[in-house]
Amino acid sequence: MKKLMTPPPPVRSLRPDRPAPSEVAPPVPRGATLQQVADAAGVHRSTASRALNPETAGMISPDVVARVAGTAQSLGYRRDMLAASLRTSRTRLVGMLLPDLGNPVFAPILAGVEAALAEHRYAVLVAHAPNDANALELLESLVARRAEGVILATAHAHDPVLVRCIELGLPTVLINRADPDRRLPAVTPDDREGMRLVVQHLVGLGHRCIGHLAGPQDASTGLLRAEGFQSAMKEAGLALGPVGVADAYTREAGQAATERLLDTRQGLTAIAAANDLLALGAMRTLSARGLSCPGDVSVTGHNDMPLVDMVQPPLTTIRILHDRIGREGARLLLARIASPDAPPVQIRTPPELIVRASTATSPGVRALALAKGE
Repeated sequence: MKKLMTPPPPVRSLRPDRPAPSEVAPPVPRGATLQQVADAAGVHRSTASRALNPETAGMISPDVVARVAGTAQSLGYRRDMLAASLRTSRTRLVGMLLPDLGNPVFAPILAGVEAALAEHRYAVLVAHAPNDANALELLESLVARRAEGVILATAHAHDPVLVRCIELGLPTVLINRADPDRRLPAVTPDDREGMRLVVQHLVGLGHRCIGHLAGPQDASTGLLRAEGFQSAMKEAGLALGPVGVADAYTREAGQAATERLLDTRQGLTAIAAANDLLALGAMRTLSARGLSCPGDVSVTGHNDMPLVDMVQPPLTTIRILHDRIGREGARLLLARIASPDAPPVQIRTPPELIVRASTATSPGVRALALAKGE
């Protein structure tokens, strides 16, 4: 009887199986060279180089620049930015320090900065710098990465980061906050005027006992808005209302400061806050105490940050052109990079009062109107 034999298993090579010819990935095509772009566009290599460089494109006629750019795009040509930076000592990088990445105010500012820088082929490195020690470390890191300049949204009084930028001779521009000594270019909202618009609005609604929820006083926004509140109350012929100072621009800090404000002065009918997050904190504290907004106390903010029109009640606030602040700040920095010794330029953007449902006629005026049957 014959024994059935099973066939031996196939012998496997120690090398990985080679794919079939149809499975082999085609080689990734390499981009065209500058010489190939020049040849295809019918210009000299140096002309093509100038046409594709934003800093020298103005030396070439617009039609040639357009032809070379179109040819480069069709051929898939990309400038070697590393090689260019080594040749020119230019990295086309800008650093930006933000104090709070979670604050919605900074998103449109950053968008404006990026858009303006992109027009000149610059990129931005964004860093979160909530305190001085962190900001100084990040600044040194940006310098080590050969950033050509920095945009600071973190400035405050006696700021060591500003001092270090000046020591380094690093082109620097401040945005949203200003240097009290005006040593550096800055783009800021007109904080005093914004608070004047708020106080005028509240006075027009019949409010006479108005409190101010101030921001940190070592930041120009907190200081200038507090000064704007005081001068606006004086202009309206009113006694200076109570001021509660928050230790940060957060909703939680706004709640705590509002608690102190209400305990300090009874009978407040309106609160003008130095920013929207503080105003939201104020509204939460009022609700916790059984007070309605705006029935008992009207509340205003400052910034018109995203979604404050969606809260209940929608927030009356000061609209600031954050995108414009970012764009102007980027343009000032590029000008500073080009002319480091030019006098520092100060730009203030105009505020706009946005009236929503968080403000209403004061309770006293409403009661008087009811008594008169109006």
